[in-house]
Amino acid sequence: MKQLMCASIQFNIALGSIDANLDKITAALNRVAQQGAKLVVLPEMWSCGYDYRNLEKLAKETPRVLQELQNKCRELELVTVGSLPELEDGTIYNTAYVVDKGEIVGSYRKLHLFSTMREDQFLGAGNHSLVVDTSVGRLGVAICYDLRFPELFRKLALEGAEIICIPAEWPKPRQEHWKTLLRARAIENQLFVIAANCCGIQGKLDFFGLSQLISPLGNVLQMAEEEDTELVAMFDFSEMEKYRKKIDILNDRRADIYGTP
Repeated sequence: MKQLMCASIQFNIALGSIDANLDKITAALNRVAQQGAKLVVLPEMWSCGYDYRNLEKLAKETPRVLQELQNKCRELELVTVGSLPELEDGTIYNTAYVVDKGEIVGSYRKLHLFSTMREDQFLGAGNHSLVVDTSVGRLGVAICYDLRFPELFRKLALEGAEIICIPAEWPKPRQEHWKTLLRARAIENQLFVIAANCCGIQGKLDFFGLSQLISPLGNVLQMAEEEDTELVAMFDFSEMEKYRKKIDILNDRRADIYGTP
């Protein structure tokens, strides 16, 4: 039987203020590590938020931010997942990095860009999904708007994901969609979900928080309110194994009719 203490960090991202956000994350990582957490999910674009006017300059700082995060994860023996702006060949991507005790073991560029927030005008879209083996288990990664595309989550489940990590900046007034879709993705794929949303106001957007840790049965183990906080909960993998044996959704699929995601 495997049990794993997991955490979600929710905070009000200071727009464009890398060092201030890095200080907040460093302090929060120390706190959740003291509670026994081994896997931690951070919000989307946690180093700077969607500061579009300065995004290229901010993206150039991402290697430094990553190095500091790697050092902290090595010190605390943590696995972390969170997204940052990545600059490559003149294009900026919203990229989630999986850092395993100091080493970057995987990265995922957001596939679905949210045109309502003009992401498609400022960012490049990724072309690959990600499931990666880590010291805490097999992780799948999605980012914010990806949550509305169940095909991606089914693909991650079929590729063996045990936990899906979801960094996000999901604003009001769509909090009921957020809560419903997170539980649905966990239930329909019979796996754990860790979602880290931001909170507070950035420009014209008001972010509601409501970060969550959810079991394969759709039970909300922890849910934040609207202020800065850290959530910690224990994941019991025997629960997932029993549920999958009782209701064998993945094997009962009719891929001959509707194909494979």
